[in-house]
Amino acid sequence: MSPPLQVLWVGRAPAEVAALAAASFTVQVCESLDAAAQALADAPHDALVLQLDADTGLQAVLDWRSLSHAVLDGAVVVLAPGEDLDMAALLVHRGVQDVLPAVAADAATLVRVLRLSVERKAIEKAARKAYATDLSTGLPNHAQLLEHMTHLLALREREPAPMALLALRIEGLASTEAALGVEAAHVLRRKVAVRLRAGLRASDVVASIGNDAFAVLLAWIDAPGDGQRVASKLGAALGQPFRVAGHVRAVTVSVGLSQYPEHGRQAEELLRRAIGQATATAALGREGFAGSAERSAARAANDEEPEPS
Repeated sequence: MSPPLQVLWVGRAPAEVAALAAASFTVQVCESLDAAAQALADAPHDALVLQLDADTGLQAVLDWRSLSHAVLDGAVVVLAPGEDLDMAALLVHRGVQDVLPAVAADAATLVRVLRLSVERKAIEKAARKAYATDLSTGLPNHAQLLEHMTHLLALREREPAPMALLALRIEGLASTEAALGVEAAHVLRRKVAVRLRAGLRASDVVASIGNDAFAVLLAWIDAPGDGQRVASKLGAALGQPFRVAGHVRAVTVSVGLSQYPEHGRQAEELLRRAIGQATATAALGREGFAGSAERSAARAANDEEPEPS
């Protein structure tokens, strides 16, 4: 049996909330958009219902700072006191699943609309994941990174906070493929991804942006020098050798850095700057590692144990 759908309800409608509960929805009620924003930050929800009153129009939803966050993970349905198709269309473009006139939103209709909206959202997320995942590493790919950054930057325009983007170009994959074969190069690439992920916070994003390139999005930084500090930390981690198919392999890495807002306000702009800088920067690493199996190494989480001699 499927677990009950988690619904966050903004507004006061005891009859409708009771009907959803009777239909096996788990409903959490918030009295304001601000309270809903906090609830979304605390835990994910399958659906969000925004019940607007006569004093709160659709423009308030468009201006809501947490709308980008809400539509990213759950199905958002708006119950409006009047009909404004143009404004409703704008909300749909922003990711809202449906906009219903409040007078037509009886309990049975709400149950049906929410169930179907959640199903459509699940299909959308599955399709987005299939399209936006690098199959070799399981990381988000270039398109998914840009989409995520676009949503985050929209929030940053309303709630300013610095963030940084790193681009990392990896050298050593091609030589591994030439020496050990295609599968060994794939294994090395996955181990590079694991080591990057292990050196970051849970809130940071690692993405694959090419066969020999990765990006790291630091969703927020506390000080201007934090981006460079993380870049140095990751470069040092990747400078340690990897064990692949019983062989010690090493890579070199060049890192580019862009920061919001001083280097740009658009996802493509920030990524382009970071990649350009990585391309122009000399690669670091590998010194002393090639052919030096005796050098101790910080292992990636899935590095193989040394084979017995």
